[in-house]
Order: sequence, then C-alpha cells, then structure tokens
Amino acid sequence: MAASHAVPIEAVVLADVAIVLLVGAVMVRLARRIHQPPVVAEIAAGLMLGPSLLGLLPGNLPALLFPPEARPMLSAVAQVGLALFMFLAGWELDLGKLRGRTASVGSTAILAMAVPFAVGAGAATLLHGSLAPAGVGHDMFVLYLATAFSITAFPVLARIIRDQGLGTTRVGTTAMACAAAGDVVAWCVLVLVVAMAGSGGTGGFFQVLAWTAAYAAAMLFVVRPLLHKVLRWSGNGRLAVVAAGVLLSAYATSWVGIHAIFGAFAFGLIMPRQGEGEAHALLRRQIELPLEKASSLLLPVFFVVTGLSVDIGGLGWSGLAALLLVLVAAVVGKFAGAALPARFSGMSWRDAGAFGTLMNTRGLTEIVILGIGRELGLIGPELFTMMVLMALVTTAMAGPILRLLGVGGPPPGPDPVPQAGAPAKEKIGAV
Repeated sequence: MAASHAVPIEAVVLADVAIVLLVGAVMVRLARRIHQPPVVAEIAAGLMLGPSLLGLLPGNLPALLFPPEARPMLSAVAQVGLALFMFLAGWELDLGKLRGRTASVGSTAILAMAVPFAVGAGAATLLHGSLAPAGVGHDMFVLYLATAFSITAFPVLARIIRDQGLGTTRVGTTAMACAAAGDVVAWCVLVLVVAMAGSGGTGGFFQVLAWTAAYAAAMLFVVRPLLHKVLRWSGNGRLAVVAAGVLLSAYATSWVGIHAIFGAFAFGLIMPRQGEGEAHALLRRQIELPLEKASSLLLPVFFVVTGLSVDIGGLGWSGLAALLLVLVAAVVGKFAGAALPARFSGMSWRDAGAFGTLMNTRGLTEIVILGIGRELGLIGPELFTMMVLMALVTTAMAGPILRLLGVGGPPPGPDPVPQAGAPAKEKIGAV
C-alpha cells in the first residue's frame, strides 16, 4: 500500500488504521476462545503485521502496507491512544485504597518488587557486554532493565482478576495492593532513569528534577482543585476538558524532560474520584467509558508501531540463549519474589502460586516501558525484541496456569454494554 502520486499519505494512514483494527478484532475474538486477555491478542497482532511474520512473505509487505513516510503519522495516532490508556491506568490506580493495608501487604509488596529487581539486575549485568548499545554505561543499563523486569501490568492484572472472579478473594486483593504499591515505586525509579538519560549531565539531571517537582506541585495544588470544579459541570464539556488536560499534561512532562506518558499517568492519579453511587455512575458514563472506547480504538496502532520494530527472525540462534535468560529471569524473579512470601504469610501453596502468576503479568505496561528505553537508546533492537516477547509470554501464561491451579472461574463473555441509569461496575482499582 505504498503511497503513489495519486494517493495522499494521509489516505494511506487511514487505510493502515483500518487494517490494524480489522486484524486486531479478529485476533481478540480468537483470544477469547482460548481464554486470553485482549492485550495478548493485540500484541500478537502487532507482531504479525511486522517483519516477524508478514516480513517473511515475499514482497517486503510491512514496508508496502506501512511505508516509512506513513509511520510518523501512525506513531502520532498511537501516542494519543497510549496517553488515554495511561490516564485511565492512573485513574484506576486509586492510592487512597492502600491506606490501612500497608501493614498487611507491606513485606509481600516489597519482596514482590525487590526480588525481581535484583534478579533483573543480575540478568542485565550478564547482558550488558553483548546487548547494551554503544555509549550506555553499565549502571544506567542495569537500573533501567531491572526496573523493566520488576514491573507488573496493573490494568491487565485487574482485568484478569475481574475475569477470573478473584476480586473479593485474598489472592486477588493482595495482588492488586502489591501491584499498585510496586508499580508506583517502579514508575518513580523510571522517572529518575529517564531524567538521567535525557539530562546530558549532573547539572541537567538536577534541573529536570527541579522542573519535575514544580510540575508535581502544580498538578496537586492547582490542577486537582480545578478538576474538582470541572467535574461539577454537566454535559459533555467536562469530557473535552479532561481529554485536553491529559494531552497537555503529557506535553508538560515531555517539555520538562521526562517522557510524555508520565504526564498522562500523573493526570489520572490526581483525577478526583467520586466514590460509589450515582455520582460515580455519571462520571463513568460521561468520561471513563468514552475515553476507554477511544483508547481501545487507537491502542492497536501502538502495538503495530511496536511490532514494526520487532524482528524475531533477526535474533538468530545466537540470540536464543539471551532470550532464554530473559524469560527465566523474568518468571523466576516474580515467582520467587511473590509466591514464596505469600506462602510464608499463610497462603496455601495453590493460592501462593496463583498470586505469583498474577504478579508475573506484564502486558502493555511493559511494552510502554520498553518503548521508552528504545527511544532513549538504553536498549537496542535485539534486546527490545526479547523483552517484548517476554511481556507477551508472561501475560499469556497467566490464564492457563490459573486454570491448572484451579483458581478462579472461567472468563466471562464480552462485557455488557452499560445502559443509561444502570449501576456502574466496580472500579478496578479497588483493593
């Protein structure tokens, strides 16, 4: 579908988006049949449309369908979807729900973050000599990669817990609390890594930190009170204001010197929550549901943009050992850091195994972090491919292992479309 003189590149982009949506819809439908969350299908669809599968056919089809001149526009579309997703992830991550649970999950949450971080640091040390890009120091490489190994995809985890009927069980609530606490720490570490990587020196690093602190203060003491007033409005006006706020916040953090997704995520964190009842249901209908639908339409483009940078065949036999190391370190680190502490805290071996399985899910959050590392030059194409495969495998293995352990129920069918005046579903950030 390479652009010709008769077809504007904008039209090519529109056709590309249509292809992505259709392939994604088919893959999601197939994924439901094998009890996999939609994110697994969307990641797989992105890989299929890239050089890893489509590129194996004659004619260089990825370049024909997604010509180089169209990719910047596709990337812009993907960034809008990603910003909306990160806002919703931040909004769902209700930190107020963690109050009063610190003592009960504190040690488990610390180990569930610290052990995979340490294991990831060890794996990164082994990989630095052969896979680190030129000019990337050992400490920066290890700190970034250890953070990537230790993350848990909170939105995907919440969806799996809801689908498996584990929302009111000890396993489900503990996993939600530990993932929320761990991801907050991981994002904070990642902010520091991005600030160090993009600052160009010690002076620039502290300047970025100062601007970040000023941004955080403005969000807490200026933007949050304004949002309280905006949410008192009626009609669709507040949806436009919130969506604009997400994009402007993303721009602000990019200008400060950290990645744009941090701004979208932070806007979700400071977004007021209306509790339960009619106010919550109204907020969900007027803001959350429309943004969820917009994000679900645009995010598949992000996976294709990612998939165009992933070439599994390019790993070759020499890359299999490194890929195996990445997979083993990711799985062992999370299981050892989550399942064993859970068992020692009183869970049965079955429940502890389920808890470790849930904490091992990485999904889209991992892909986002990997994209940041690739943009900053902290990881190269080969390691990027390995880590994307790790995110896909660790997320896809959750459902089968939970069924093998006999934990939770069968995944439900597609979510029903909420009707006007119907009770809102439980906020998935609840723990």
